[in-house]
Amino acid sequence: MSSNYKAKPSPKESPAEPFKRAVTGCLRAIAKKPDIEVAFAAERPGLIGNKIRLPEPARKLTRAEAAIVRGHADAVALKLACHDPGVHRKLIPGGQQARAIFDAVEQARVEAIGSRRMAGVAKNLTAMLDDKFHRGKFDDITDRADAPIEEAIAMMVRERLTGQIPPPAARKLVDLWRPIIEDKAGRGLDRLEFVMEDQARFGDAIHDLLDSLDMGEDRNRDSEENDEDSEQNEDDRRQNEDGEEGESSESEDMQRMSVEEAEASSEDAEEATAEAADAPSSDMNDDADMGDSETPSEPWRPRSGHNEYRGPEYGAFVTKFDEEISAEDLCEPEELDRLRSYLDKQLSHLQGVVARLANRLQRRLMAQQNRAWEFDLEEGMLDPARLSRIIVDPMHPLSFKREKDTNFRDTVVTLLLDNSGSMRGRPITVAATCADILARTLERCGVKVEILGFTTRAWKGGQSREAWLAAGKPPNPGRLNDLRHIIYKEADAPWRRARKNLGLMMREGLLKENIDGEALNWAYRRLLARSEQRRILMMISDGAPVDDSTLSVNSGNYLERHLRWIIEEIETRSPIELIAIGIGHDVTRYYRRAVTIVDAEELGGAMTEKLAELFEEDGREPIIPRRGPPRRLHS
Repeated sequence: MSSNYKAKPSPKESPAEPFKRAVTGCLRAIAKKPDIEVAFAAERPGLIGNKIRLPEPARKLTRAEAAIVRGHADAVALKLACHDPGVHRKLIPGGQQARAIFDAVEQARVEAIGSRRMAGVAKNLTAMLDDKFHRGKFDDITDRADAPIEEAIAMMVRERLTGQIPPPAARKLVDLWRPIIEDKAGRGLDRLEFVMEDQARFGDAIHDLLDSLDMGEDRNRDSEENDEDSEQNEDDRRQNEDGEEGESSESEDMQRMSVEEAEASSEDAEEATAEAADAPSSDMNDDADMGDSETPSEPWRPRSGHNEYRGPEYGAFVTKFDEEISAEDLCEPEELDRLRSYLDKQLSHLQGVVARLANRLQRRLMAQQNRAWEFDLEEGMLDPARLSRIIVDPMHPLSFKREKDTNFRDTVVTLLLDNSGSMRGRPITVAATCADILARTLERCGVKVEILGFTTRAWKGGQSREAWLAAGKPPNPGRLNDLRHIIYKEADAPWRRARKNLGLMMREGLLKENIDGEALNWAYRRLLARSEQRRILMMISDGAPVDDSTLSVNSGNYLERHLRWIIEEIETRSPIELIAIGIGHDVTRYYRRAVTIVDAEELGGAMTEKLAELFEEDGREPIIPRRGPPRRLHS
C-alpha cells in the first residue's frame, strides 16, 4: 500500500504557482534585483517603486499566452536593469507629444538591449507587443489621425536596433507614419544604434530626432531635481569606489545581465508552463497601488501601506473579494457593440443637445489657447503683423512670436460615475452619453480624460458577508460588501478605443450598491499617480452612499461619515481639484464646489459649465487650512 502511495500537492498552492515563480525568478535575475516584489493581477501591468504588477496567467495557459506574460516581465526587468531614472528626468522634453515619444523610444531602447543578447527574450517581447497592439485594435486603423506617432517611432527604433520587423498588429500603424518619419528623421534613426548602450547620448540623439520632426521642446532642467540627481550620482560613485575590486568591472557595464542566469530561468519557466497549462489561476489580493510611473514624484498620498481606504473608525472586514476591472473584461465584444447601439438609440435626441454644449466648451477652450501669445521675441514663429517695420526700416530686426502655455495644456480630467441601482434608467443613460461626448471634446483640446464607474459586485454583501457569517458575526465588522470599480476609459487611451465600453452601463444587473467614499479615494489615488500639472476630479452621483449589508451592522451614518472625511482631505490637503454634480440629490452639503440638478437631462449643461469655469479661472481657489495637525487617510 505504502509503495503505491503518491503524495498529493498541497491544496493551498495553485497549480499555476510554479509558472509564476519561474517568471518571477527570471525577472529578478535579469533586473539583478532579488528583493523586487512581483504580483500577478487581472489589471494593467505596471512598475512603481519596488513593486511590479504582471498579468494574471490564463486558466488554460497556452504557449502564446505564456510568452505574453513573460514578455511583460522581460520588459519591466530590462527597464530596471538598463534604465537610469535620474538621467531620464534630466533629458526628458517638456512638451506632451515630445515627452510621449521620448518615453516610448527609451522603452524601445532597453527592450532592444535584451533582445540582441537573448533570443528567448526577443521572442517574448515580440509576443507581448503583438498582443498589445492587437488589443488596441491598431491592426484595423486606416487614418493617420488614429495612429499614435510615438508608437510608430518606437517600433521603427526597435526595427533599427534589433533588425526585427514590427509585429503583425503594429504594421499598419508603422506604415502610415513611415514615409514621413523616414523622410524627415531617417538619418537620426540610423544614428541610434551607435549610442544604444549609453542612455545619455541616446537621449541627446532622440532630441535631435525630435528637432528633425519639428517637435523639439525645452528639456526639464529643474534646479532642485538636478541637485538631487547630482548628489545621488555622487553617492553612487562613492559606493562604487568603496566596493570590492571585483565589482568594478561589473559597474562599467551595469546594463549587461547574466545570460546564463536568464537562460536558466527561462528554461524553468518553460517547464513550469507545461505544469500550469491546464491549471486554474489562483485568487490573490493585490492591494498595492501600481501605476505606470517609474519614479513617482507626486505629493503626499492620503494613505499608508495596506490602510489605503482607512479613515477614522472606518475599515473593511475583508478586501480580497474587491474588484478593479476594465469594462471590456466584464462583457463580450459582441454584447458591448449591442449595448452601445442601444445607448445611442435611447438618447438620439439628447446627443445633439449635448454635442452643441460640448462644441461651445471646445470653442471657449480653443479661444483661450489661441489668444495667449508673446510678441517681439528674438526667436519663435515669424510675426507677419510686424513685417511692416522692415519695410519702413530695413535695418529693423525681424519680430517673432510664441504661443503661451495655457493652464489646461497639461491637464487630466477624471469623470467618476455612480453606477448604483438608483441610477438605473434615464440617469445612467444620460451620464454615459455626456461622459462620452465630453471625453471626445476634451481630447480634441489636448486634455486627457479618464472615465471610471463604481458599484458593488453583489446585493446584500456578497462574499464579504458570507465570510463575516462564517467567522461568527464579529461586532463592528466595517464595510461588508464586495467593491467593483470599473475602468471605462483610461486617461492615455484614445476616445475611439473606449467608446464601446460606455455601453456596459446599459447591461442588466450591473448597477447595484454604492460606497462613494472608497470609490472617491480610488479615483483620487489614480489621479495622484498622473504626471500632469493640473488634475481635475468630477464626481457624478444621485444620492448618499448606501449599502444595506454594511449599514445593517454598523452605525447609520457609517458610510456617509467616511465620505465626508475623504472629501475634506481631498479639498483641503491635496493638489486635486474636486467638483461634484448631484442628480436629484443635494451634494452641496458634502462638496465645497458642487451643483445640484433636478433632471438628468440637465447633466450635459452642468458638466460643460463647471469644466468651463475651472479652465477659465486664473488659479485654484485658495485652500483654507484646518486647525491642528494634518490627518492621514488611515486608521
